[in-house]
Amino acid sequence: MSKSYTIRDVAKRAGVGVGTVSRVLNDSPAVSDHTREKVLAAIDALDFRPSPVARRLSLGGRSLAIGIIVPFFTRPAFVGRLQGIEAAIAHSDYDLILYNVETPEQRDNLFRRIPHERRVDGLIIISLRPSDEAVDYFKRFGIPVVLLDAIHPDLVSISIDDTDGGYQATEYLIKLGHRRIAYISDDLDSPFGFVASADRFNGYQRALKRHKVPFRKEYHQQGEHGRFRAHHLAQILMHLDESPTAIFAASDTQALGAIEAIRQLGYRIPEDVSVVGYDDIEVATYMGLTTVNQSLYQTGVEGVNALLKLIEENTSIDSYKLPVSMVVRNTTASPPRRA
Repeated sequence: MSKSYTIRDVAKRAGVGVGTVSRVLNDSPAVSDHTREKVLAAIDALDFRPSPVARRLSLGGRSLAIGIIVPFFTRPAFVGRLQGIEAAIAHSDYDLILYNVETPEQRDNLFRRIPHERRVDGLIIISLRPSDEAVDYFKRFGIPVVLLDAIHPDLVSISIDDTDGGYQATEYLIKLGHRRIAYISDDLDSPFGFVASADRFNGYQRALKRHKVPFRKEYHQQGEHGRFRAHHLAQILMHLDESPTAIFAASDTQALGAIEAIRQLGYRIPEDVSVVGYDDIEVATYMGLTTVNQSLYQTGVEGVNALLKLIEENTSIDSYKLPVSMVVRNTTASPPRRA
């Protein structure tokens, strides 16, 4: 078994102090080129690999870890953001600690516990808007925070223009000739304070109003997020005396549930009914789903980049919104003539 060398062994071989080796490992500019070369040569000769714990202690107590708080992390839209986060962190010295949230109580507990434990150098919070009290707690413990898909005036946020996304999806269907356009969404009154479905609903209503298409209350069906619930909501819509010729769903997952229900009832897509989703998750491509792309992966990447600037450069960063865009595929067409 090969010998495991320590930082003291490296220092002895290079003829320098342990502090000098530490500075070289941390890429400090306070080391001459000649000394740096001697230390690096000793590291190479001994095949020295500093332990993560020792490296973190040498950085003045920093954990070299980033915490990610995300609700229902297996949902495809959250997975897309996490993929971007993981890819960005892979190019840094930081580890990722994932905290999944299933209830509002878990959320509130994490907002209190994580800053106190000091296990992470910063937080990315996805789709969960912290209370003013929680934000004060973050600041008291000096923990940098970036919000993704959520907004608080005192925190850096990278969000999506969901109102515009809802508007674009609805206007696209109107321009195809549809006037009977339904909307399937999560419950607008979310215990988590989610606002995406409500913002998309506002965009849906704005487009109807802008193009003088009457809003019909029965055309908005809402319920718990998921494919099976959306399947049931689509059945309700298609059993109306005057069923919709198009359905806009607040997520691709819900759009796929609606598609299953519509086809089971004997309707063709898009010849009889058009369907538009939201998110542009990977399966949307394979299913040929027309949807709204909200740059899930890029949002994750930008969230990490913003947080690292806050941690390492202590710079101020302005909040901003990322644009959305329509992706037209095979589930939309002009309404049937009989409609």
